[in-house]
Amino acid sequence: MAIGSSLGVLAVAPLLSGLQLPRPSRDPRPYPNGRNPGSPGSEEPSTPERKAIERENQKQIRDDVARLYEMAAELKSEVEKTDANATLSLSLIKKAQEIEKLAKQIKNLAKGSS
Repeated sequence: MAIGSSLGVLAVAPLLSGLQLPRPSRDPRPYPNGRNPGSPGSEEPSTPERKAIERENQKQIRDDVARLYEMAAELKSEVEKTDANATLSLSLIKKAQEIEKLAKQIKNLAKGSS
């Protein structure tokens, strides 16, 4: 009897493999960023406020780019002073990392996320 029931399961298994169980439905997002512009608390800044924020961001970007330029010039002069056969010092590597961090901040500010 055990052989017959196991054969029945083996015969039905290919038929059941084609069936799919229903998947739980996920709530669709009606808006690309997931925020409903009509809901309270999701209001965008008004145009004058947005323009003031954009002006402040532009000023910050200009200041950061000037600082980035100065840091890069300092790094360049320090690298030129080092021996070509020597390894770079830890201070040079840290300065390069600071430059990289500032460049990422500028990029994020330019994209609009701070």
